[in-house]
Amino acid sequence: MCRWAAYRGEPLYLEELVSSPAHSLIEQSHCATRAKTATNGDGFGIAWYGDHPEPGRYRDILPAWSDCNLKSIARQIRSPLFLAHVRAATGGGTRRDNCHPFVHGRWSFMHNGQIGDFEHLRRPMEAMLDNDLYSARTGSTDSELLFLLALQFGLDSDPLSAIAETLAFVERLAEHLERKVLVRFTAALSDGHDLYAVRYASDWKAPTLYAAPMGPSGGYCLVSEPLNDDDNAWVEIPDGTAVIVGENGVDVRLFGTQDAAPSAERIGRVASGKM
Repeated sequence: MCRWAAYRGEPLYLEELVSSPAHSLIEQSHCATRAKTATNGDGFGIAWYGDHPEPGRYRDILPAWSDCNLKSIARQIRSPLFLAHVRAATGGGTRRDNCHPFVHGRWSFMHNGQIGDFEHLRRPMEAMLDNDLYSARTGSTDSELLFLLALQFGLDSDPLSAIAETLAFVERLAEHLERKVLVRFTAALSDGHDLYAVRYASDWKAPTLYAAPMGPSGGYCLVSEPLNDDDNAWVEIPDGTAVIVGENGVDVRLFGTQDAAPSAERIGRVASGKM
């Protein structure tokens, strides 16, 4: 499983999450403590927002602990909103196009989790994308495809509903094809204004998610596991929950896919290739 950290608030240097804390993201890349896999050495990435609507991004296939540029970049770049990720591959080769965060326009996205029997669901999932979004797919991971499907299902207008419809689509598609119905999804995403996170799993075994205040005034950090040993500072976000960090603070909501289920007819058309 991967590890990630995200922040929104008053501008901070990226090193405050990536390299400085006792259990920083770089430390988690070779010694994660709350994951099935302690080592997350299949690449890393950071995405940050500055003076332009689109995020900047830096990714590489090196383990985060061995990249000679990452600490320097994290020390020099300051941002009010950024995402950082270290990867433990569960599917897709170790290549830059498969490293998170993924970006499209003003959106950035990173994910920790998996789709059961993804190799049997990939083609009908891709068939749901319009030509522009299909052309935007450069990697081979389930994570990137979930991001593009969320864009297809209206991420720009209603982010949480788009995520719910995406996950519901995958679950119903797996059921229709008589494959394993398993979605584990703990993700962070942003449009450059608000920071969103979702923790959800169809089997109630979603990867972990924690939150804590950070920064000089009203900032908030969302992470796969705490960045230090101050247990009183970190709150575990329950399974089946969405978090929105915006200019007015933190909004926590229940999250599920029951009300977002696509029709059986639509699933059948996609699965049969008759869009």
